[in-house]
Amino acid sequence: MKFLRVLLFLLFSVLIAVSCNRPPEERRLPDQQELRKTLEETNKILLESEKQEIKDFIARYGWDMQETGSGLWYQVYQEGSGEKASAGKMALINYTISLLTGDMIYSSDTEGAREFRIGRGGVELGLEEGILLLKEGDKARFIMPSHLAHGVPGDGVKIPARATIVYEVELIELK
Repeated sequence: MKFLRVLLFLLFSVLIAVSCNRPPEERRLPDQQELRKTLEETNKILLESEKQEIKDFIARYGWDMQETGSGLWYQVYQEGSGEKASAGKMALINYTISLLTGDMIYSSDTEGAREFRIGRGGVELGLEEGILLLKEGDKARFIMPSHLAHGVPGDGVKIPARATIVYEVELIELK
């Protein structure tokens, strides 16, 4: 993660240096197209780096996970026998949320079970997507890259900026 911050700093430093090393009459801020291209390239590098961190984490634990088109990684490790989750249903889950470092951040053991209406927001995008892959009684793990978790700012409490999070989930009930 430190590498990524340094990379971002260097990219923006280069943009500033290029504009500052010109004679005053030629100095200008990068135009919107240049800035957009630089940001897109930087974001692509960050996404690729985060994806590699996730792959390394999965390999370290020997988990057999699948990746969705959005970048969510999931594994159902205990099959339930209940109904399949669908949009509009209320989901009740037990969970733990950890960082890739192994630090546990939140848990239903201390916070209580979580209930939310599937497809209505209010929870991480990765949780919305992942729950739809489950049925009642399933136990699964989801690895959410930052864009499916709490994004650039983190949650403002315990989850840091651009953090990849690991959810251990048990879908207790659908209503």
